Amino acid sequence: MTLTLRELETRRARFCGAMDAAFPDWESALVAGKVDQYYFTGTMQDALLVIRRGGGYDYFVRKSFERARLESPLERVYPMGSYRDAAQITGALGSAYIEGDTMPYAMVERIGKYLQMSKIGNMENVLRAVRAVKSPYELHWTEKSGEAHRRLLDEDIPSMLKEGVSEAELAGEVYARMIRRGYHGVTRFSRFQTEFAAGHISYGENSLYPSNYDGPGGSKGGSPAAPVGGDPARRLKKGDLVFADIGFGMNGYHSDKTQVYMFGAKPSAEAARVHRACLDVQRRAAERLAPGEIPSRIYRDCMDSLPDELREGFMGYGNSLVKFLGHGVGLHIDELPVIAAGFDEPLEENMVIALEPKKGLDGLGMVGVEDTYAVAPGGGRCLTGGGKEIIVV
Repeated sequence: MTLTLRELETRRARFCGAMDAAFPDWESALVAGKVDQYYFTGTMQDALLVIRRGGGYDYFVRKSFERARLESPLERVYPMGSYRDAAQITGALGSAYIEGDTMPYAMVERIGKYLQMSKIGNMENVLRAVRAVKSPYELHWTEKSGEAHRRLLDEDIPSMLKEGVSEAELAGEVYARMIRRGYHGVTRFSRFQTEFAAGHISYGENSLYPSNYDGPGGSKGGSPAAPVGGDPARRLKKGDLVFADIGFGMNGYHSDKTQVYMFGAKPSAEAARVHRACLDVQRRAAERLAPGEIPSRIYRDCMDSLPDELREGFMGYGNSLVKFLGHGVGLHIDELPVIAAGFDEPLEENMVIALEPKKGLDGLGMVGVEDTYAVAPGGGRCLTGGGKEIIVV
């Protein structure tokens, strides 16, 4: 499926409508973040997109103007040497709103030197809310990602588990297979300074290692300087639990999925029982992913009805517990809505959400599941195949 001018016009119109509702005084919106640029233009450049109240726009590109013209269906695309060039076309911006969580202060100062702004506001939450509801084009690429993702975890990774292979080596092999499956090469996060390679691929208690990543699973990584990927010193041995939390994506759109494997042995009764309990939480939460449902209520109801196996240490391990059950997925792998307390806006059809109930077990590692769903009238429609029991290899 190809990105069209009509798709971009529809996105811009939805955004302007949301801005009118949230900020009646707005006159201009400034988009410099590459992911937001891609959403509105179909390309990622060193550039500035100016969206005006009423839907008008101008796209100023420093580098590469040529690539922007090749990739974007937009018509009003201009080369830019400095923001002075943009000012000659836009004039005064009036009440302007920026990506408050991502646009550096120094960039705001440089823009303000040439483009007159009577006020500066933060439109980040509006952008995130608009992007949370996916179009048929966006769902198409999310579904393609989800199917390739399912095949990677169900079919490919079990054949890669060989005694003696290190976490880092396995992560490299998984990444290469992801590329062959059509992966777009990078997993993007909106959370500040969050980085991922192929994802968390951890053996045994390494999956419980403290992590700065806002998720229930852990990873020791290569070193304190690069706490992602796999541990080159930890090698696979019989009786290891293998935790694979992988972000996949195609044409910018992500899916998120986790599978747990047991190498060379059957999982213990405790591991099997807790994993199965996580599967049940995922099933019950997925049934609630329907238009009009309230994320905070889904979270509260699931947490209030946890079985005994999950009462202690659910959604993490030790002191590293997270306070959500699921999160939106799209051009970033961590988007709105969040299945957590405080998120009270009703779900809308075609939002995409990853549900990831998990729990760490002493001496064993992390168990549990994660799958990506589209919000639908009958409950969540799974895009990644659905949760499975621990796969014995």
